Amino acid sequence: MSHSGHFPTSIATSWRAWANTSSRTLRLLSLLQTHRHWPGGELADRLGVSARTLRRDVDRLRELGYPVEASRGVDGGYQLTAGAALPPLVLDDEEAVALAIGLRAAAQGAVTGIEESSIRAFTKVVQVMPARLRRRVDALRVVTVPSVEGGGETVEAGVLTAVAQACRDEERLRFSYTARGGERSARHVEPHGLVSLKYRWYLVAYDLTRQDWRSFRLDRLDDPRGTGERFRPRELPADDASAFVRAGSGGVPVPHTVEALVHAPAAAVRARVGPWATVEEVDEQRCRVRMTSQTPDWPTQALGNVGAEFEVLGPPEFVDFVREWAARFTRATRS
Repeated sequence: MSHSGHFPTSIATSWRAWANTSSRTLRLLSLLQTHRHWPGGELADRLGVSARTLRRDVDRLRELGYPVEASRGVDGGYQLTAGAALPPLVLDDEEAVALAIGLRAAAQGAVTGIEESSIRAFTKVVQVMPARLRRRVDALRVVTVPSVEGGGETVEAGVLTAVAQACRDEERLRFSYTARGGERSARHVEPHGLVSLKYRWYLVAYDLTRQDWRSFRLDRLDDPRGTGERFRPRELPADDASAFVRAGSGGVPVPHTVEALVHAPAAAVRARVGPWATVEEVDEQRCRVRMTSQTPDWPTQALGNVGAEFEVLGPPEFVDFVREWAARFTRATRS
């Protein structure tokens, strides 16, 4: 370092060149992740570099473990292909939050069999997140009441996180709402919590205009904005937010998880029932099958379609349901 306390000119120049190259390499990786194939000339133009510099940047990505394929000719270009190992990913803010939320849902059992690996992945993602993104993920974790159905209705990420933060911070919220009949109204509420139920997101809140508790579907909610006004939470007239939404929707049916021992090889049963069931091998000629459905009809049909003997292991109500089906079929053949 020079006596003046600054980098020498040669070192500063080298540092800027390295920083520019690293930034451009990340930009190249981001572009490659958004398209299956980039023509070489178009990719160089987007980065503002020559074809030769582009080739050097591609080589740098390959050294880091990213499998970038190059093709020659009139349609020549570059594409990022699947590699033998998973290199680091470049995610924008919304993608990072979505990834963390999805991993947390999987860790809670939304998809059976991957809970442990989802917890590990979720921990790694959150650890490297900037503080501002961790706050958004944490807001959803704190105020969301899980439900056995899971979520799935299309809701803008900005709406979801804005409402979640208002719930967490106990801040009054204003938004526009479209009722079932199409009527629009302005709402001023004290948000209590979010519920993911029967493929939809709901906000449970105390409506300050109507002086009563309400549930709002988030896909019908527009432009949520905090008012800066804090409030003391009121007592919810239900065991929790999920119970409140269920009561208001006339009782959403709870999925049935059934289990049976099938006297057939696991591979043959998987081919019959498809990806909607979990099949575990017991021995070469038997397997255990688990299925979840809103009604017991589909699991009964699926087990019948396997074409093998099976024993119903539970639950007791499913045993009774299969007995009823068996009696109906028996009566149908008596004539």
